[in-house]
Amino acid sequence: MLLVDNGSLEPAATLNLRRVAAALEAAAGQAVAPVSWKHSDRIPAERLEGRLADTLGPFIRQQIARGRRDFQIVPFFISPQGAIGSALRRDLEQLQAELGPFTFNFGPGLADLGVIPRIVAARVREAALAANLVAPPVVLVDHGGPSPASAALRDRLAAEVARELGPDFPPPLASSMEGEHPPLLAEVLAQPAHVGRDVVVALLFLSPGRHAGPGGDIAEICAASPARTRCTDLIGTHPLALAALAATLPPPSPSSLS
Repeated sequence: MLLVDNGSLEPAATLNLRRVAAALEAAAGQAVAPVSWKHSDRIPAERLEGRLADTLGPFIRQQIARGRRDFQIVPFFISPQGAIGSALRRDLEQLQAELGPFTFNFGPGLADLGVIPRIVAARVREAALAANLVAPPVVLVDHGGPSPASAALRDRLAAEVARELGPDFPPPLASSMEGEHPPLLAEVLAQPAHVGRDVVVALLFLSPGRHAGPGGDIAEICAASPARTRCTDLIGTHPLALAALAATLPPPSPSSLS
């Protein structure tokens, strides 16, 4: 069983993936390997507690060499149905063509499990309470990208978060950090209604990294904006995220990774 994220050059993302995998392993009663799709194997081992990160291609080759040909993938994505999920599947299919037959199955992503609106609403309340804010404007931000499906998911989640928050907050505005589907975060924060005001920025990200981590892209956008921003904590570090993923795990099988 593999817990798979997109991968990052930031050690904090890999360390968080390992923490979640260890917690899932305890819940599942079988090994759960933290594996990134790309990038993370370029981080020096000394920045990862002495152990290099695994990435998908080399990890699958290693397991095939050990005689394992059945892989259950737990996606550590907002949704495994977008552009990243499609590209990841293509990579696995190319490995099948190279290495011979093996099976892989994807579990549902957090967006499919209905837990993200509750997590984001909880994070918004935490951020507002910590800053003593009453009914502040809320801007939900995802990474953004070329896929209309991702933008539609962003907008749907913003509406669902509004229902979770109820009348204590104005409906969150949906935005993206970058990409082809406006509005972008920088533009929303520059709106006259936000200039000089406290705004809670709700992060639609699972782990810290180059975008959502300290000093990352979103922090820079917020620092340059005319609003006073308060960023929420992340989705993937919330206990509800772990519980939702754990509930999807299949029972142990003889082919479980060890």
